[in-house]
Amino acid sequence: MAEVRQLEKRARKRVKDVKQKARPELSTKLLWVQQGYADNFQPFNGVIDNCERISEKTVSPEEFIKSYELPSIPVVITDTQCSWRAPEKWTMDKLSKKYRNQKFKCGEDNEGYSVKLKMKYYVQYMRTTKDDSPLYIFDSSFGEHPSRKKLLMDYSVPLYFRDDLFKYSGESRRPPYRWFVMGPARSGTGIHIDPLGTSAWNALVRGHKRWCLFPTNTPKELIKVPGMLGGKQRDEAITWFHVVYPKTREPGWPKDCTPIEIIQKPGETVFVPGGWWHVVLNLDDTIAVTQNFCSRSNFSTVWHKTARGRPKLARKWLAKLKVYEPNLARVALSTDLSVSSGVASDSSSSSSSSSSDSSDCSDYSSSESDSGQESLHSKKSKKKCSSAKKMRYTRDEDSWSNNTTIQLPVSPASLTSGDTEPFQAKVSK
Repeated sequence: MAEVRQLEKRARKRVKDVKQKARPELSTKLLWVQQGYADNFQPFNGVIDNCERISEKTVSPEEFIKSYELPSIPVVITDTQCSWRAPEKWTMDKLSKKYRNQKFKCGEDNEGYSVKLKMKYYVQYMRTTKDDSPLYIFDSSFGEHPSRKKLLMDYSVPLYFRDDLFKYSGESRRPPYRWFVMGPARSGTGIHIDPLGTSAWNALVRGHKRWCLFPTNTPKELIKVPGMLGGKQRDEAITWFHVVYPKTREPGWPKDCTPIEIIQKPGETVFVPGGWWHVVLNLDDTIAVTQNFCSRSNFSTVWHKTARGRPKLARKWLAKLKVYEPNLARVALSTDLSVSSGVASDSSSSSSSSSSDSSDCSDYSSSESDSGQESLHSKKSKKKCSSAKKMRYTRDEDSWSNNTTIQLPVSPASLTSGDTEPFQAKVSK
């Protein structure tokens, strides 16, 4: 394995240990570099960028909600990082110095526990690795750590996404929702849908990311990597782009499942509406921050999925909504949970996006559950949560047929004014 000969002795040992825990299926050095993507990566750089771009400086929150969030249309947003310190502070050299001995999550073991690596070792790994799909920092707990939480001071939530209704569930109880993300070329996240119908924003500080997004009506069978072709790297983003992406360019690909493609550049923020399948491949060394959120625009969907998949969290969230957002609470109480939400779910994330009514491990209690990057085929589960207590939450329970929808008229002024009263719930069938 090429990087083993270049890494310092201690770093080499730490990386080896992490690899064995995070991806035990790659049991030999050869399996990590078997495809030789590091020496033949150029074909992955050629892509159509067909996503619209808007500027936070010229498009108001009201316009954004009307044109993109309500109709559920992905968009790339520029000028969101003008006041951030991250572009200056988030370099590999500075991060490896300031957070030298801090451990960041770069995987999970087979029992669902976090696998972490010190920043100083990870940066060495980034600079030397020849792995086909390298280890990838995707850390959701940085905001709760005494030292790592300093990263929070380097960025702020973009203007369009400050109306996050999950704040009422409490910071310690809400699902994991923000991630510090860092990885070399060829790393990435496999095809997935973000949990509980939440939308997401991803702000890239350094490097370039390649995105492919599919609308919620896209059958997962159409975009998953067949087991016989994916092998031991079936879940990896680079495998998806090698195996599945070429099919999307064929004449027979369904028109209503045409992907939106993006080459995300430094300083750009991607908006991913809830229910959209997406896969992301890093084209070079990248550093980013991403968050999932529930706004007034997607509240009815998020509530529907939370009430069915996380009933304990839903009850506590509802209690707060009754106090601070009574109109939204009425929408929640009027929701018919016996019918579909109309938005697709990634059934593979069931172990991390569902819970039992009585389990103490519900409500995304583990901040290490990076459910924002759950892949189609993930089978890992938390050892600390008894499988007998887990909610059996399958795609059949949330089919794509939709007979009832709950429409929540949005008052964009609340995004900046903080007004919580002017909303009137309306249920249509």
